[in-house]
Amino acid sequence: MPSAPVSLPPLPLLHERVSGWYAEAGRTHLPWREPDCSAWGVFLSEVMSQQTPLSRVEPAWREWMRRWPTPADLAAAPPGDAVRAWGRLGYPRRALRLHEAATVMVQRHGGEVPSTPEELLALPGVGAYTAAAVSCFAFGIPEVVVDTNVRRVLARTLEGKAFPNPTLNRAEMVLAAESMPADRDTANTWNVAVMELGALVCVARGPRCDDCPVADLCAWNVAGRPAYDGPPRRGQAWHGTDRQVRGELLRRLREAHHAVPLSGLEDSADDRVQVMRCLDSLVADGLVEPLSRSRYRLPA
Repeated sequence: MPSAPVSLPPLPLLHERVSGWYAEAGRTHLPWREPDCSAWGVFLSEVMSQQTPLSRVEPAWREWMRRWPTPADLAAAPPGDAVRAWGRLGYPRRALRLHEAATVMVQRHGGEVPSTPEELLALPGVGAYTAAAVSCFAFGIPEVVVDTNVRRVLARTLEGKAFPNPTLNRAEMVLAAESMPADRDTANTWNVAVMELGALVCVARGPRCDDCPVADLCAWNVAGRPAYDGPPRRGQAWHGTDRQVRGELLRRLREAHHAVPLSGLEDSADDRVQVMRCLDSLVADGLVEPLSRSRYRLPA
């Protein structure tokens, strides 16, 4: 028997509710959401917060902004300093890409963050999401900003599904574009508000539907919160993985502040073959520099 069609909530009411909730309950105190935050500060926050909780991002962001308040400041520093300052934010290649992006900003954009999505996409390490987010949040250009939180909110409220598809597809981008308010300022507010709703209330596990400002409009909630029946959703393993070993190798090099002999690294995991594979991959990624006499350091 075919399921009943999903009844879509009126978008203006959805916009009003979500934006009103954000004004009262959103994390507007975050430094990169302050009106006087520079475009560089917004750019930095967007790169740092990819797959990283904001509670871990904020102290690192403040330290980076203290040390390198402009792209030129970061570009003038050795790339190894960026890797060291990245700490345990995860996916450390982002630190190198930030350094490379800052260098391009100095070389091609007068030391400023470019404002158009096309120019942003041309920067090292910048994808569609980051380009759209920086355009919107730093320059007020209402691009379609779609992250994991936005996808989940739209899947539940408009499609009646517990989760979106495992990977972003064109249909989701169309849905996000069609869901945005037409007014420029309202659209920019909606972008950050719907993202925040997904981060704080419409979370992946244990959604707080009783606290949701659009619970009565949400197609998934109204339908009784049907279980997810899409493709399998696989969690990311950590212990014993190459990611864990790479992180341990980088930790030792960060804390050493000098070249480390191989003997100081090869016990980073029980399996020496895995350690050497991970060390080789870090060298290939430009995160580690090999020296003579089997020594290693962060890139100078």
